[in-house]
Amino acid sequence: MKILVLHSGGMDSTVCLLLAKTVTSDVISLGINYGQKHEIEMAYAKAQCIKYEIPRKIVNVTWDKPTREIPLDRLPSQMPQKISSAFLPGRNLLFLSIAGAEAAGLMADEVWVGINCIDYSGYPDCTVEFFEEFKKLWKIAVPEGVKIVAPLLDQSKPMIARKAKELGLAKNETWSCYKPQVSPNGLAPCGRCDACVLHEYAWSELKNAPTTPNIKT
Repeated sequence: MKILVLHSGGMDSTVCLLLAKTVTSDVISLGINYGQKHEIEMAYAKAQCIKYEIPRKIVNVTWDKPTREIPLDRLPSQMPQKISSAFLPGRNLLFLSIAGAEAAGLMADEVWVGINCIDYSGYPDCTVEFFEEFKKLWKIAVPEGVKIVAPLLDQSKPMIARKAKELGLAKNETWSCYKPQVSPNGLAPCGRCDACVLHEYAWSELKNAPTTPNIKT
């Protein structure tokens, strides 16, 4: 079996990548270069692929993205209460469609994506409803298309962090920060955006997460 993983370099997508390697040796990392303001996440993803000897492909796409306001200093419990101002309309819808189309050319059997809806920033395209409806749409659009899998969909951030640790992934080996800061050692996470807050929460609460999360594949 061949699995194509949407892989940004963040914890969730990297856990997906390493989980896929436990299922099959034929895994491909897919990055989407969409004109991100900060390309450090792409550099992290490339480094992860080199470390774990996973081939990586990049698809380039551009569109007139709206300017986003990045929320700061929110508690994890506040984030799901409303759609975040950082939400980029259509991104996951577009990315999944591109991944499915790319998978056809690569003759992959499945596309994996790291979306999850327990501890998240209120993005509507990270929900169970979105994922289930996308799968229905995908079956209509591509009747014999690849299977779309979201193995972390119902996992909390601490559960994902525990799985990351089990797979040999360290806290500082992924990148999700929206507002990188210049430090004496180069770019550093801001520690204040939703991604940073959730990342810190995930690893600080890791000890309280179930030992063996029920990862769906």
